[in-house]
Amino acid sequence: MSDGDRIVIVGAGVAGLRSAERLRELGFDGEIVLVGDEPRKPYHRPMVSKELITGGVKPVAASLEPYVDLDVHWRLGTRATWLDSKERTVHLPGGESLWYDGLIIATGVYPRHLPGSPRHDPRVRVLRTVEDSLAVRRALGNSNKSVVVIGSGLIGNEFAASMRYMGRDVTLIGHAKAPLHRFGERIASALTKEHQHHRAKLAMNTEVRNWISTKETVGLHLTNNQFLVASCVVLSIGSVPAVDWLRGSELTIDDGVLCEATLFATGAEDVVVAGDVAKWPNLRIDETPRRVEHWMNGVESGRAAAESLMLGRGNARPYTPLPRAWSSLYDARLQTVGMPSLGKDTIELSDGVTGFVRDGRLIGAAGWDRPKAMIHWTAELDRRLPVPEPVFRAAPSLAETPIGEDILAPFERDFLSETPTEAVPAPERMPWARVPAG
Repeated sequence: MSDGDRIVIVGAGVAGLRSAERLRELGFDGEIVLVGDEPRKPYHRPMVSKELITGGVKPVAASLEPYVDLDVHWRLGTRATWLDSKERTVHLPGGESLWYDGLIIATGVYPRHLPGSPRHDPRVRVLRTVEDSLAVRRALGNSNKSVVVIGSGLIGNEFAASMRYMGRDVTLIGHAKAPLHRFGERIASALTKEHQHHRAKLAMNTEVRNWISTKETVGLHLTNNQFLVASCVVLSIGSVPAVDWLRGSELTIDDGVLCEATLFATGAEDVVVAGDVAKWPNLRIDETPRRVEHWMNGVESGRAAAESLMLGRGNARPYTPLPRAWSSLYDARLQTVGMPSLGKDTIELSDGVTGFVRDGRLIGAAGWDRPKAMIHWTAELDRRLPVPEPVFRAAPSLAETPIGEDILAPFERDFLSETPTEAVPAPERMPWARVPAG
């Protein structure tokens, strides 16, 4: 990319914003057009199921301020309709089109719909955007009856905790045997105890059999024969990549946009992908392309995609992060590092920390309210999952480019406690040292 070129970024979330920032940091002086389907500029999406839903902050306080002068053309409230990759054109509603010299796709994901649910009922909502959060708050304000959340993943559990913070009765429904069971028995048990302590109700190993909508409430008949009456129901059963507008574009669409290790869309010379929608092989792990739906990945991949686009497909370096994520549930902190979802077995690394093992190789770790211990596990996993040789380095024009304030520092401080850690045993003395490095 060079001065006078136009780069179009489709997706105005954190990945799109950080891509635009990195382009300016690298000295790109051409035109940047940022297209987003929401009416708002980028905001801190994790607040949707926590501070925004409880009213702890107002939507304006969730806004993400850029760290550099972006000088971009904002096209908000505008959804891309299709991509002509041969003509290098993004098509918009009303017959409008945008030509580009380089394209960054960062459209993220949409909430998954639950078949049979009365989505026409304003009291049955998904929870991903600020507008979703405001709609749920309106439904909560219309009745003081109980609230139901369907889905025992992270967002469902965050929402349930938020309801108890507000003093609302809430029931969490999940088909798994326990909330966050994918993170192992220890964390699932600890979270179950937290829910019970805060008097949140759980309906696990069950699903909704029938829905009944009345004038004032929504009824749910469950497969365990329980009947719930709710003022509001939130659906939190996962997400699907926002790729419908890319069908017919000649990009490979397979649970996201298939990418090379450098985040270049497979077979494309001028298209890179960032955030939740990118499906790429993280060579730290293996050569299998996967998507990663974490806030930190949106930050890091947005910047990496911009770097790749500036370097060009032939010179771009692989994107090889060590995935990290965290959340607060009640007064406890859940932290994950690596790829716990790939683990075939688990091992207790230390009190409150679970390791995930695949083929004798530690592949991830998850900690329940153990921020000091997770510093060690993060460093050790970084050692055990190294960036493969040869070490790929940015071209001098990128490596020597100052980026001003380290924008990752605030996120790392949230993930890694700054509390002294001398009391935590050294990794080589911990039980998981018996796991071969692989």
